[in-house]
Amino acid sequence: MQATVAVGLLAMGRLEGIRAVITGAASGIGEATTRLFLAEGASVVMADIEAGRGEKIAAELGAQCRFLRTDVAQEGAADAAVDLAVSEFGGLDCMFNNAGNPGSVGSIEELDLASFDRTVGIHLRGVFLGIRAAARVMRPQGRGSIISTASIAGLKAGYGPHDYSACKAAIIQLTRTAANELGEDGVRVNAICPGAVATAIYGRALGLDVETAQRTVDFMDTLLSEAAPIRRTGRPLDIAETALWLASDASGYVNGQAIVVDGGLLTGPLRRNRPMGDAAAREAFRDTLLQAAGEQETE
Repeated sequence: MQATVAVGLLAMGRLEGIRAVITGAASGIGEATTRLFLAEGASVVMADIEAGRGEKIAAELGAQCRFLRTDVAQEGAADAAVDLAVSEFGGLDCMFNNAGNPGSVGSIEELDLASFDRTVGIHLRGVFLGIRAAARVMRPQGRGSIISTASIAGLKAGYGPHDYSACKAAIIQLTRTAANELGEDGVRVNAICPGAVATAIYGRALGLDVETAQRTVDFMDTLLSEAAPIRRTGRPLDIAETALWLASDASGYVNGQAIVVDGGLLTGPLRRNRPMGDAAAREAFRDTLLQAAGEQETE
């Protein structure tokens, strides 16, 4: 009997019975998270503005997945996605506010107001509306996990456009204020701050359409592979695994955190690129300094 119980427990997914809404679910981090959540036993409402791609993925993933075309910047859109989870799956245990856009490319004096407003609408307004919609269901039931995608660009300058970075910083603070309030009712609120992750967002920033941008992901995986101390690019699954942990009971005492998943990118300049990173590099740099000082080594 004990052996049978043990086998049964091992067979259960890490999110068995969890009902989730994931925004921005039709590509990149959102798609990877949707696939992982479903594989681990969750039921998922995919919410995304890209209906063609989203509907195709939802049809592929089966009965525990639904798709709803959603513009997260619009009031009522997040509520509709939450309502769908409640009506189709019986409730809501996890809200992952992941939808985003690349922000406005260019210098601050070139930044277009309409583009700025759209970035603020998708990122900051969208996350606020998602937290609010989830809280309306989770607070009365006394439990739930709300997760939002922030970014290292919200923690340090130079990792994203002005509007994108400002919104990500605001998401981190909104996470803290919401966690402070909702935690008293058993609802946890946390953010994930990805680093250099290979997704279609880079192609979208340069105006490529959804499917063309998707075909640039492998190239970006190679291009970004030396950005961090860990010598590979961040992948959507890295973020998805963090979201899974935050959605699960394993993180039951984690609240109000901005969890950085960046391979160590924010730790500072790469040692392997420093002029004095190893003995040979130090010796070569010393010779360069001596030459700059107009001196030669004495044999």
